[in-house]
Formats: sequence, structure tokens, C-alpha cells
Amino acid sequence: RGRILFELGGVPEAYARQCFRLAAYKLPMKTKFITRAHK
Repeated sequence: RGRILFELGGVPEAYARQCFRLAAYKLPMKTKFITRAHK
């Protein structure tokens, strides 16, 4: 299966989660929110 990756930086995680949750309603596929561990 193919994958699509959206990266977002410079915004609080709560705001990013809300934005991607709203965008997920428009996408015709399942979505998953993954965060990278901070260094």
C-alpha cells in the first residue's frame, strides 16, 4: 500500500492534532497521527 505523509512544525501539538482531525474528515482513507520523540 502507498502512504502519504504530512509533516507540520512550529505549532503546538494540540493545535496540530485538531487541524489534522478536521482534515481527516475530508480524506477518503484512514488516518493516523504520529509524533516524533524530541531530542
